Amino acid sequence: MLNLAITWGPDPVIFNLFGAMPIRYYSLLFASGLFIGYLIVKRMYKKEGLPLDNLDTLAFYIFVATVLGARLGHCLFYEPEYYLKHPLEMLLPFTMSGGEFRYTGFQGLASHGGILGVFIAIWLYCRKTKEPFWGVLDKVAVAGSLTGAFIRLGNFMNSEILGKATGNEYGVIFTRVDNVVRHPAQLYESVAYFAIFITLFILYKSKKFNPGKGFIFGLFFTLLFAARFLIEFFKINQVAFEEGMAFNMGQLLSIPFMIGGIIVMILKRK
Repeated sequence: MLNLAITWGPDPVIFNLFGAMPIRYYSLLFASGLFIGYLIVKRMYKKEGLPLDNLDTLAFYIFVATVLGARLGHCLFYEPEYYLKHPLEMLLPFTMSGGEFRYTGFQGLASHGGILGVFIAIWLYCRKTKEPFWGVLDKVAVAGSLTGAFIRLGNFMNSEILGKATGNEYGVIFTRVDNVVRHPAQLYESVAYFAIFITLFILYKSKKFNPGKGFIFGLFFTLLFAARFLIEFFKINQVAFEEGMAFNMGQLLSIPFMIGGIIVMILKRK
């Protein structure tokens, strides 16, 4: 039988800086997504005639909140038993085995935690700068959906967050893991997030579409976590305790975000 599966297994490390610090595709895609998101928000600020003085501060808040929130989210949502016993490993890109430090990078980031962290960071930023909270959220939501697409491409390069077996010859074989033909769930999410970005960006630029501030953010929450909920059906479970659950942790965490997005859309519509 003709095998139509794509064989995929690149080394996730591009090169080692100073011979000890690995530079990964994931890190570069993560950083690229954040930088392009920054440029998009900057363009929006200019379009609305908003001062650019605070934009670097906003970018710093979002970067720290994304990494910190995503890291804490993974540790507390998926592996609390281990990380509560090793709290320093939540915040440091090292493991401490046998009394020795070993650089590993942040292996384990949860998007739900990252988005929650960004939400809090923007609230703090707006308290400090007096900028309109919902207006900032709308702009960051548009850019954030594109950043999410880049991050999932990074997961694909890492051969992680794997899909379930397709049961036929169509799919991707992640040779760094096994020889099973799987759903490329990372690409499903990346494409979904890119489509959400296009949708939100068109709505933001539309002169006919003029809802209240915060509506685009609510739509972002609703679409992104609905996509996440559905695509989780094609993924294998990340941790053992999810086995036997009707919905995995990613789906359970997505439900309140979807509900919150719908509520915001209702409250913020004109």
